[in-house]
Amino acid sequence: MSDLLKEQFDAVAQSYDLQRRQLIPCFDDFYSTATAWVNVDKISPRILDLGAGTGLFSSYVRKKYPEAQLTLFDLSEEMLQGARIRFGEDSSVQYISGNLATYLFEGKQYDAVISSLAIHHLSHQDKRALFHTVHNIVTDGGIFVNADQAAGTSAYFDNRYKGQWEHTIRQSGLSNEVVASAIERRKLDHNATVENQLKWLREAGFVEAESVYKYNEFAIFFAQKY
Repeated sequence: MSDLLKEQFDAVAQSYDLQRRQLIPCFDDFYSTATAWVNVDKISPRILDLGAGTGLFSSYVRKKYPEAQLTLFDLSEEMLQGARIRFGEDSSVQYISGNLATYLFEGKQYDAVISSLAIHHLSHQDKRALFHTVHNIVTDGGIFVNADQAAGTSAYFDNRYKGQWEHTIRQSGLSNEVVASAIERRKLDHNATVENQLKWLREAGFVEAESVYKYNEFAIFFAQKY
């Protein structure tokens, strides 16, 4: 993940949560479905949020598992500062600032790994490597829920998705400056198809892997380790 990407997310950290609902046309369905698939048979599960940003996805999961032990991981320290404000003095929430493509989670085990709108920033090679890492650090029976972006099956669909998204956010009430910034950030995306991401999850060792939701380029992936 590039320094440019870090700079762009540092710059929008303070307003990111306020903008996110308007930048994601399917916001409510997207996050409610992702949260619904986070099912762990423990009262106090250990949950790792990759690319956690300001902790939005973790906050939904926390409502479902009030006694969860959360670890929030993100490239941007400014984003994590937003998460610290969100969770306050909660001692069961830990924070790690690092690069998803290079960080070593040695000796760590989690009952669930979650992520939202982060992994698509990685190169395809780094995505595949990360899926192997996730499989290694999730416990037997543990799960991986990734709510992310996915490429269309062809350039035709990618262009249709992009056009619909840009039309929607221009009608959302966001300022021209915010819209332009969001479009600029999207130039750094490395979306992979649903088919390839499922293939890479299975290659990593997840016998069960499925796309459980899709709205244009927004997709949710669920995988379980046995």
